[in-house]
Amino acid sequence: MPMTMSQKIIAAHCGRNSVSAGEIVMAEVDLVLGNDITSPVAIKEYAKINSPGVFDRRKIALVMDHFTPNKDIKAAEQCKFIRTFARANDIEHFYDVGEMGIEHALLPEKGLVGSGELIIGADSHTCTYGALAAFSTGVGSTDMAYAMASGKAWFKVPSAIRFVLKNKPGIWVSGKDIILHIIGSIGVNGALYKSMEFTGDGLAHLSMEDRLCMANMAIEAGAKNGIFEFDEKTAEFERAHRQKPSVVYKADDDAEYERTLEYDLSQIRPTVAFPHLPDNTRTIDEVGEVKLDQVVIGSCTNGRFEDLQTAAAILEGRRVHPDCRTLIIPATQKIYLQAMRAGLLEIFVNAGCAVSTPTCGPCLGGHMGILAKGERALATTNRNFVGRMGHPESEVYLASPAAAAASALAGKIASPESMAD
Repeated sequence: MPMTMSQKIIAAHCGRNSVSAGEIVMAEVDLVLGNDITSPVAIKEYAKINSPGVFDRRKIALVMDHFTPNKDIKAAEQCKFIRTFARANDIEHFYDVGEMGIEHALLPEKGLVGSGELIIGADSHTCTYGALAAFSTGVGSTDMAYAMASGKAWFKVPSAIRFVLKNKPGIWVSGKDIILHIIGSIGVNGALYKSMEFTGDGLAHLSMEDRLCMANMAIEAGAKNGIFEFDEKTAEFERAHRQKPSVVYKADDDAEYERTLEYDLSQIRPTVAFPHLPDNTRTIDEVGEVKLDQVVIGSCTNGRFEDLQTAAAILEGRRVHPDCRTLIIPATQKIYLQAMRAGLLEIFVNAGCAVSTPTCGPCLGGHMGILAKGERALATTNRNFVGRMGHPESEVYLASPAAAAASALAGKIASPESMAD
């Protein structure tokens, strides 16, 4: 039976030759992920199972990244609860203050996820690892609990949409612009419970940072997962970060897709998502006058070194607008060090930005940049729902690091082209 990339990975983890869309299957997982918000619920459910121990202490990752360093007593108690569980079960991949990073940047950096693997996480953006040709998806905390005990999880095998990316994007167009453009074209339910499978000659022009951002936001189109075809860039990343050999699953030539969509990357413009959904998109040329109170550059979509380099190239030698608070959040400690050694942090501070320890804080309205009533923020994050970053009467706009940096200087949404030397 012909299969897509995702279906082949699921079949291999079921010990079967094939699976078909719509089947309910039990599959073995390669990694179970939890964070400081979702893990406590999973641990409490795990305790009800009366398991003699976790299925494999090396295949569970617990990352304290949302409210860490702890913002209040409740957050402190949550993290203490997880620390106790991690120590009791000798969890190898437990990352706390000083070691943690934003989970979906940290795991690829640590080499904990890779091609051909099946990964679940109690966080909706676990689909990020599809950038590495893995099947990865978010699950509920009860599913996480069962997987920690058994190493298995139930799945409904998804059907797929093929996205054929062609040609080379323009100089200020990144993976963030491309995925916002795609979500804008198909809608937030356009890939509901489907696999978004990316292929085409355009992949050669997308960095791993671009792909990680795009796979991360597959969930914003309702997808079960996003996955990129394995190529030399995937292989290069895995050689640099992993000891394990790459496992490659290629879609069959006659695999069945619900539809095939083609995008000419050379025609995509810098794109902004307006409140209050990621599919409410406009090109930078259609934005109009939108004044800002805050800009955030970071998150699991755009807090990687390449993202910070892009922002620094625009901010260097300039000052952000006095009415626009600007936060820079490197996604991991390693990225923080890279940025420091490259002089990027000095550029940011001299530009009037605040540089933070790695955290998801402002993205979900947790801490480190909460919006007041009536305030507007432009962020490189992945969601802009009502009240996402603070007060329900605030507004969040989504854009790339280049557009965010340009907008911080202008104090309003601005094109990176307008600020480039």
